[in-house]
Amino acid sequence: MIRKAFIMTVYPDMHEEYEKRHNEIWPEMVEELHRHGASNYSIFLDKETSKLFGYLEIEDEKKWNQMAKTEINQKWWAFMESVMETHPDESPVSVDLKEVFHMD
Repeated sequence: MIRKAFIMTVYPDMHEEYEKRHNEIWPEMVEELHRHGASNYSIFLDKETSKLFGYLEIEDEKKWNQMAKTEINQKWWAFMESVMETHPDESPVSVDLKEVFHMD
């Protein structure tokens, strides 16, 4: 299993909306995440900075990288674009983090 972590930014006035949308995540989005090898996926919010910390485990980088190209993922990005920092293609502005320690 490959562990991935990243940071994104939600707009300060959209914390509740961001959480609401994830509480109501589309079942087809969850299915696609699983099909692309994702598990143990969590997102945490630092309310003071509006930074989101995401963590997930994947089976394979190549398989995971194909997720961004799926129709449902593109639809999700468009849905989330109004509540968080995004690129012109509506993908979230995200910074990958390097794992420096892990303990089982």
